[in-house]
Amino acid sequence: MSSPQDTDDGARRIEEIFRAKARAEVDHAEKLVTGRDVVRGQGDVLADVLLVKGDPGPGDLVKKRALAGDDGAAIGKALDALGLSSARFAVCTRVGPAKAKRIERLRLLAEAVDPRTIVLLDEHAAEDFGRAFGMPTPAPGIVVSMLGRDVLAVDGFEASLGDEKHKRRVWSQLKALERHEQR
Repeated sequence: MSSPQDTDDGARRIEEIFRAKARAEVDHAEKLVTGRDVVRGQGDVLADVLLVKGDPGPGDLVKKRALAGDDGAAIGKALDALGLSSARFAVCTRVGPAKAKRIERLRLLAEAVDPRTIVLLDEHAAEDFGRAFGMPTPAPGIVVSMLGRDVLAVDGFEASLGDEKHKRRVWSQLKALERHEQR
């Protein structure tokens, strides 16, 4: 019979293997897009939540990482308020010159991270997600099950930060995740 310590060590080794595999797959996907304006994905490669943004914002471009600006902090607070404080990975889709490679990158990143929940933060992210998986573009504010995951699109998260009415609409859309979890 194995001891609790042996079980803990085995679980840690298995997690390390999965983490290394996911990191290698993320690195492979990131190599599909090149150029000086490329914004890399960031976060936990074994995340429960994948945040997908279309066009990188000013903060993303400066730091060369997805959701590195004010919108990254704001979506973090919003998800925490909804009880989704689990690990996250963020990616911008509209980076690099070749559309086909950007779409393939998104598909590979989503498969590598294998999240339970995907939040599409704007119209471009929703369009790109639909293309990446050969599915219709998800409608804002409705949680749908796609590929064994809960997927929610919202109406322009970053754009909502400067407009109170828009912010309330996006918050209402995000709350669909909370309602969906309660089922």
